[in-house]
Amino acid sequence: MTDRPASWRIPTRKQMDKLAAASAVRANVPPVRPSGPGDEMPPEYWQAILDDAAGDRATSSGPSVRTQRLAEIQRHLLRVACRRCGRIVEIQTADAVRLPGPQAIWKDVGQRLLDDTCTQRTGRLEEDGCWPSFE
Repeated sequence: MTDRPASWRIPTRKQMDKLAAASAVRANVPPVRPSGPGDEMPPEYWQAILDDAAGDRATSSGPSVRTQRLAEIQRHLLRVACRRCGRIVEIQTADAVRLPGPQAIWKDVGQRLLDDTCTQRTGRLEEDGCWPSFE
């Protein structure tokens, strides 16, 4: 126990006047109602959604590389990264064709390359392995 008086916890008269003036200023401002799940979304939100979708359509030219067969991919170097551990595995297209065959899909080959050298082993099937990101 200390011998300090309780007055050190009580604000001074000057501090209380300052707090009262600040709360009076806040009382004059109309309260902003938070938006709920049933409220309308602002037009800026919908415009951002439409702009983002238009941007996605402009950048996608043809099928995704990850869904193509190895024989159809024109790139010289294929890269797959793990979003979980940050590893990146690169393989030349010629080597990738030689391993599973030209009809194999890049998504399956990339997943296998990551899983063969995976460091994230938990023992549970649902949590094991890497999370691929095809570039």
